[in-house]
Amino acid sequence: MENLKCFNKRHSEIKAISFCKECNAYMCNKCEIFHSELHQNHQLCKLDKNIDEIFTGFCIEKNHVSKLEYFCITHNQLCCASCITKIKGNGNGQHTNCDVCHINDIKESKKNKLKENIKYLEDLSNTFEQSINVLKQIFEKINNNKEELKLNIQSIFTKIRNELNSREDEIFVRSKQYI
Repeated sequence: MENLKCFNKRHSEIKAISFCKECNAYMCNKCEIFHSELHQNHQLCKLDKNIDEIFTGFCIEKNHVSKLEYFCITHNQLCCASCITKIKGNGNGQHTNCDVCHINDIKESKKNKLKENIKYLEDLSNTFEQSINVLKQIFEKINNNKEELKLNIQSIFTKIRNELNSREDEIFVRSKQYI
């Protein structure tokens, strides 16, 4: 996870330290402070936490105060007891008809999948960085070639101008002879 950068364009080179689930944004320290003041009800996930901590915590659904103990396979989402209850009052029961299991039953496979995804994203990030470096080199070569071409054109133009001047002088001298 060390390659995650801040979402803010001004801080795009700074390492992200947290993630807001509501905004779907990674933030550096400066942005996290500003975000916390602006959105006091948003939950931030610290990126320095162990992967095990991502699978624990409290439900973010309105009026749910239970710990996340279940996983809805149908929606690929963590759930609390209120989320899977048969009583459909006060916003409860969103996952009553879903394929649900206990977190411990699926924890290892999700953790491994998350590690695979992180590795894939890190590899992809490295590939992008390499591609950007190659593009920078190509751009630099193009600029160098452009400058060389410009100098060559100037040189050729100067030679043509000198040759024209020389011929003009020659014609002028010849014309004086006839006068």
